[in-house]
Amino acid sequence: MDSQRFTTGLEKLHEIDGEAGKMVIESLQSIAPDLAKYTIEFPFGDIYQRPGLDLQKRELITVAALAALGHCQPQLAVHTHGALNVGCKPEEIVETVIQMAVYAGFPAALNAMFTVKAVFSERGLIEAE
Repeated sequence: MDSQRFTTGLEKLHEIDGEAGKMVIESLQSIAPDLAKYTIEFPFGDIYQRPGLDLQKRELITVAALAALGHCQPQLAVHTHGALNVGCKPEEIVETVIQMAVYAGFPAALNAMFTVKAVFSERGLIEAE
C-alpha cells in the first residue's frame, strides 16, 4: 500500500481527520484491505489534491452531500470533525445542513443536524443535554 497516491492521500487524510481517519483505515485491514487502499488513494490521494477548492470548502461540500444522502451518519460525524479541524466555523456547518432541508428534505436535514449536534457536544462546542 505504499504507492505515491496512497502516501499523499494518507497525509491529506491525517491533515483533515487526524487519528480518526487512520482508525477507519486500520479497522478495514482484517476484512477489506483493498477498500482501505481505495478509500485513501481516490478521494484523498486524487480528489482532495486538486486545485480550485480549499479544504474548508471541500469539507462543507462533503458535509452537504452526506447530509443529503440521509443515511451516512457515521461518515457525516467524521467529516463534521474534519470540517472543524480544517477551520470551518460551527455556524457554517449548521447553515450547510439547514440548506439541505430545501434540496434533500427535512428528514435528511434533521438526521444530519442530530449528528452534527452530537459532534459539537463531543467537542464541547455546545452543552450536552
